[in-house]
Amino acid sequence: MNVARINFSHGTYAANSELIKSIREISEKMDIPIGIMADLQGPRIRTLADDDVEIKKGETVMVSDISVRSRLPIVKYKFFKLDSPGIIKTISLGNSILIEDGLMRVKVIQKSKDYLLAEVIEGGIIKNHKGVNIPDAKLKIGAVTKKDERDLKFALKSDVDFIALSFVSNRKEIESIKKKIKKILGRNDDLPQIVAKIERKEAIKNIDEIISATDILMVARGDLGIEMDESRVVIYQKDLIARCLKAGKPVIVATQMLNSMIENPRPTRAEVSDVSNAVIDHADAVMLSGESASGKYPVEAVRTMRDIIERTEESPFDDLIHGFLGDSKSSVSAAVANSAHELSKDSGARAIVVASRSGFTAHMIARHRPMQSIFVITNSEKTHNQLSILWGTESFVLKDCKTLDDLITRSVDILTKKKLLKKKDRVVIVTGRPHVKREHMSLVKVEEIK
Repeated sequence: MNVARINFSHGTYAANSELIKSIREISEKMDIPIGIMADLQGPRIRTLADDDVEIKKGETVMVSDISVRSRLPIVKYKFFKLDSPGIIKTISLGNSILIEDGLMRVKVIQKSKDYLLAEVIEGGIIKNHKGVNIPDAKLKIGAVTKKDERDLKFALKSDVDFIALSFVSNRKEIESIKKKIKKILGRNDDLPQIVAKIERKEAIKNIDEIISATDILMVARGDLGIEMDESRVVIYQKDLIARCLKAGKPVIVATQMLNSMIENPRPTRAEVSDVSNAVIDHADAVMLSGESASGKYPVEAVRTMRDIIERTEESPFDDLIHGFLGDSKSSVSAAVANSAHELSKDSGARAIVVASRSGFTAHMIARHRPMQSIFVITNSEKTHNQLSILWGTESFVLKDCKTLDDLITRSVDILTKKKLLKKKDRVVIVTGRPHVKREHMSLVKVEEIK
């Protein structure tokens, strides 16, 4: 695996501290960069019911929320609450309320100040603390709750590499958490990268501004499949991956990828196809959840996913179609990265060697999905770990160099000592001025290893 995701919907700070410590120790021992992602729970809406409530198709039920203190009318209807204060004010007539991953669905047919009446469309047993989705409501709930703020402070103190933001709706929510992070840490550099989880219908409407604001995108297919027609999720997955590729933003495909391996040692053929197709779509990463968190076969699940990825990438089906990224160059950096990619093909280079403090240069090159290996040399430990999520890259830490020649020589030395390059190998080198924090790619050259 390359990245460890810690789901802050579960676990204690003490347990998560031990987990983070173990990951860092093993990463150092094995000399493999492992990124750590803190996944904030976000404004998850849940049911509140004193007892299990059985609802049947065609029945009318009453729904309220935790903020309602006044006495509700005594009626014959079955009743449950939602745990988000004031949420019924944002729910309109005709809106559907989906419960427990969409297994049950009720539709609002009447609204008053303190409660809703809803017709049961799909019945079942409503239990306490089950997840709720309201796809068509414009919920006035921020992406960061009080719990998330506490979890964020813990995650930053633990020096994680990524912060995953759940139920993102728009650009402002991403910009807001970035400001919070800078304020808490008291700096503007070496910050954790933001992963925007796309699981709301509203996020799809605002997708371009979200991609522009975030560092990484996650196609969180679980809630997205509840919020909208399931048959459209795979289409959105392909579209989001393509948009991120063009923007140079890494994208993760998540949820139920090898779900049957929670109980079984082997995946279904459909699951193998799902993982393989995410690779063919050019996702940067595919993610396991319950399979590795609580399943019976965690190691086998990771190994299976790795094998599927490697075999798919060996095939011609994941090759990027020429011209896919378009002819327009959004920046000088994009143009330089394009030149490096073309030069690597024309020169028969074994690898592309990138010197980059922030990793931006590597992102711009990786989006071309070159056939050559991408080796990234950085002087930042944070960048070293964050590049673990970027397609096709291996990163190495090198302390500051005084000159370009020194930077190139020492970079090549690292790679030859690790037997990643050998004599007479041709490489394309992309670098800038040493000690400069911002990206200034000023050199692209072909060099043969002596």
